[in-house]
Amino acid sequence: MATKLAALCLAVILLLPGNAAMSQSPTAAVLSVDTEVDTDDRRSADERYQRGLQRLNDITRGDGQAVLDALSRISPDFARYVIEYPYGDVFSRGTLSDQQRQLATISMLAALGFAQPELKVHINGALNVGVSEDEVVETMILVSVYAGFPASIHGLRAAQEVFDERAAE
Repeated sequence: MATKLAALCLAVILLLPGNAAMSQSPTAAVLSVDTEVDTDDRRSADERYQRGLQRLNDITRGDGQAVLDALSRISPDFARYVIEYPYGDVFSRGTLSDQQRQLATISMLAALGFAQPELKVHINGALNVGVSEDEVVETMILVSVYAGFPASIHGLRAAQEVFDERAAE
């Protein structure tokens, strides 16, 4: 509710007569705000992007690049965000091992129940970083307790597809 109210207040302020931002078209006003990034922020974003791209490639060994390429065609900005935040920031943190992080990721994706392509990418990623097929299966069994049998069944099906594809290589 507070977020909606804040957005409404901002919209009203922008529409007031004499607002400098509204001397341009509304789109231009938004673009001018979004594109004002100082050099240090840009350098930091570039570092996050490069770090994230490296982590993506370390984990997915190229599988994630296809997802990134598809996203880049429709929204290059969103594709960049997917690299900078999840991989450049979160997946680059310490504390959890790559194996722990991938098991947590596949359990959440399986629990969602609608993220099969992403689930398969991360099951591959889990196997790439040393998680065993048995650990993936055990994770899907655990998913059944908290997310239900349908989520677990779909997760197991995705895992079987990944296992079969890898065996055929």
